[in-house]
Amino acid sequence: MNKFKVAICQMLVTDNKEENLSKAEEMIREAKREAAEVIILPEIFNCPYNNEYMVEMAEDYPGKTTDMLSSLARELQVYIIGGSIPEKAGDKVYNTSFTFNKNGELIGTHRKMHLFDIDIEGKITFKESDIVGYGEEVTVVETEYCKIGVAICYDMRFPELMRLLALKGAEVIVVPAAFNTTTGPAHWHETIKVRAVDNQVYFVAASPARNMASTYHAYGYSTIINPWGDVVASTKETEAIVYGEIDLDYVKKVRQELPLLKHRRTDLYTLEEL
Repeated sequence: MNKFKVAICQMLVTDNKEENLSKAEEMIREAKREAAEVIILPEIFNCPYNNEYMVEMAEDYPGKTTDMLSSLARELQVYIIGGSIPEKAGDKVYNTSFTFNKNGELIGTHRKMHLFDIDIEGKITFKESDIVGYGEEVTVVETEYCKIGVAICYDMRFPELMRLLALKGAEVIVVPAAFNTTTGPAHWHETIKVRAVDNQVYFVAASPARNMASTYHAYGYSTIINPWGDVVASTKETEAIVYGEIDLDYVKKVRQELPLLKHRRTDLYTLEEL
């Protein structure tokens, strides 16, 4: 199968976990009605992106949120890339994305590798590592359509990781990401485009909607960009579902006509997963 339809559920996240799970289910069901085959949720979709809430609402795997995603994937016969949630593992909390296949089986777990510790003077200070543990794995999941690389938010700023996903066979890279109203306008659109073009993949960036009542204001603008750098679909900051077609023949066409990955000088430099 050379084409498939993806949907990004850019949902408005509140401080009510039950409401968030209900909203996620509602949007997933709507995406299925529109014939989406891979459905993607945003970063930290079941609670606010806030260290206190993430500790309070962290779940073990399996847990309430992942059980819901697994059940929906099986019932609706879709792949679900479950954005990310705060995952409790022993005495640690991770920012983790769980991916389920059409049978509801877990086929991929990505713990955010690069933690968002920033201090932009006069604008935003955030230290994710105060409560979140570092992920250690490069994540590529096998689907019936193609291999899909999965990373989370700040991970996409590191070109080495994005290239490793492509070298591991990913033709699509999915990144649930809550850029904010400082970093988003500055770097969101450009980073998505460059990562798509450099790695000759469809790049799917899934943001939450912007909730001005929250302590953290997500940028929004969930976007799908193709391997040539063209925007397939996008939205603004409000709640919406973004749909786009992934054409795997187009990935092959771009990689044949402009063979960047083949032209790498591996006699002079290499990139390897340790």
